[in-house]
Amino acid sequence: MNSVFLPTACPHDCPSTCALEVERVAPDRIGKVRGAAANSYTAGVICAKVSRYAERVHSPDRLRTPLRRTGPKGSGQWAEIGWDEALDRIADAFLDAERVHGAEAVWPYFYAGTMGLVQRGGIQRLRHAKGYSRQISTVCDTPANMGWLAGHGDIRGADPREMADSDLIVNWGGNPVATQVNVMTHVSRARKGRGAKLVTIDPYRTGTAEVSDLHLMLRPGTDGALACAVMHVLFREELADRAYLGRYAAGADRFEAHLATRTPEWAAAITGLTVEEIVGFARLYGATKRSYLRLGYGLTRAHNGAAQMHAVSCLPVVTGAWAHKGGGALYCSSGIYSIDRTLSEGLDRLDTSVRGFDQSRIGAVLTGEDIASGPPITAMLIQNTNPAAICPDSARVRRGFLRDDLFVAVHEQFMTDTAQLADIVIPATTFLEHDDLYRGGGQMHILIGRKVIKPQFEARENHWVISELARRVGAEHPGFGMSALEIIDSMLKTSGLTDAATLTEQRWIDAQPDFETSHFLNGFAFPDGRFRFAPDWAALGPYGAGQLPELPDHMAPGRPADAEHPFRLVTAPARQFLNSSFTETVTAQRREGRPTVLIHPEDAADLALADGDAVRLGNGLGSVVVHAKPFAGVPRGVVIVEGIWPNSAFLEGIGINTLTSPEPIPPAGGAAFHDTAVWLRAA
Repeated sequence: MNSVFLPTACPHDCPSTCALEVERVAPDRIGKVRGAAANSYTAGVICAKVSRYAERVHSPDRLRTPLRRTGPKGSGQWAEIGWDEALDRIADAFLDAERVHGAEAVWPYFYAGTMGLVQRGGIQRLRHAKGYSRQISTVCDTPANMGWLAGHGDIRGADPREMADSDLIVNWGGNPVATQVNVMTHVSRARKGRGAKLVTIDPYRTGTAEVSDLHLMLRPGTDGALACAVMHVLFREELADRAYLGRYAAGADRFEAHLATRTPEWAAAITGLTVEEIVGFARLYGATKRSYLRLGYGLTRAHNGAAQMHAVSCLPVVTGAWAHKGGGALYCSSGIYSIDRTLSEGLDRLDTSVRGFDQSRIGAVLTGEDIASGPPITAMLIQNTNPAAICPDSARVRRGFLRDDLFVAVHEQFMTDTAQLADIVIPATTFLEHDDLYRGGGQMHILIGRKVIKPQFEARENHWVISELARRVGAEHPGFGMSALEIIDSMLKTSGLTDAATLTEQRWIDAQPDFETSHFLNGFAFPDGRFRFAPDWAALGPYGAGQLPELPDHMAPGRPADAEHPFRLVTAPARQFLNSSFTETVTAQRREGRPTVLIHPEDAADLALADGDAVRLGNGLGSVVVHAKPFAGVPRGVVIVEGIWPNSAFLEGIGINTLTSPEPIPPAGGAAFHDTAVWLRAA
């Protein structure tokens, strides 16, 4: 057959949610992958990871057939079985757990391996229809959401395409060169068209920092202190927009008085920046009305993450940047969508009295620490995630999975760390092999992704697997009897948007609200319409709201460095990986090389470490061995290990999340991946 480019959308957990065009060269094979030039956000640009997708979808390491464990857990001993046997075994395990302990002994577990609303959400429909234990999804964005909601009341912000109209773009807590390449497209337009400047605020010299006009390399967990000192300068030097504050903010006078002691000198001692750096950035930001704050997740993955997001998000309120096109801020656009997920997730069967467990604390759940009452978890189905590698306290996670009385089925594309610990492994489709519906996180489009090629080998889509299991365990819901496309069609119609056939033809819907709504010029999402400098933290979640500052301030990290653990560890994303996805492709592995710890040359010299030496990092949770790489682009006392490599990639087979803590971030939970203190020594 002749090759043809077909439209679809990227399913991966990246804010860009790119509109794609994929070359189909045979009914079961793709060729090139490119960005859709007609999409105003994607603008024809996609990351290298996805442009090489043929390497992933046609990888010889794809899971081909259902597998049954034949040896001890984690032994790698498997026998091929048929789909009926695999599904029967999973269903029998679920029914046995329910018969012995009740439905809450079953814990379906999922996350963001696909962001498609149907293929991702169907496991929720099964959960709710059966009354299985609920999942509180916290591992990624909960602290950021809480920090943004604290001041704004809704998760929306300035149209990211407005960056092209900005005179100053501040990239705070993200590395879009590696993790959201489309931001750089719009930054480039602003630089070329307006001479705009790009500032990056990050604890180390990332790829984005390298191409920025200014990089503020602060210590991890000190973003709130920097934000407060900048706002101190803004008020002190009359760079605050007092007319805007009078109309749109609550308690501005009290906040200004609070900041009187949050001087640049105070912040310099906390952040490691110089007074000159802090004042210089404050003056640049305050003098530039068209200043666009693009906030990432990095500053929120710490015990003080929600407080830091709130503090930083106050900046465009103080300057009144929200009033200007190309000004304001964006963290996430999830609040702009009104997509009814009742059918896809079975929300009409949701019973909130059923117990729920924090997904970030899966280790504590599976080892019983977090089970105050009710039965233990004895049966699981895992889709779209790899908790044995990506969750904190991974040594405890592994111990939980190795329980003899726990049955685990994993539906996956590759033999991940989690799949290796399962009893049954079943092969999953990629996004090119099924239908789904997507919405942007850092942009504004709703996109449809129609199946491009036939499933590889015996891979089956999530929706089919969930529907087949539902039939076997006696779960009832209309969604189980529909195709994925029929669910998409119904969701679109129920949401008052369009229908699946029309969306397939037009490819996407631009859901960005008008300028006034996007910029909160109709008021912030509180009854009085005003931004809150003093949040009601207790209303946002159950965890330690009293620990959070009443007004924006420096809140100490949860695990600061001390005499026994003198280094702060940040586990940042790797350019060639996306969480634990793409770690299985040869090109990504070759370009990343191996797990490495970036350490300041003077710290390396103090420890007698040379480039390439094996070094052990440790704390009370365990230790990990990686290779050292002296790097001047990191502060002294800070070390960086990029990427969620498979555990097997480490010298002792123990991955980096062995060192990260599962303690919940106030006020609503979350994983503090960048809030870790460690010791280092030669291995």
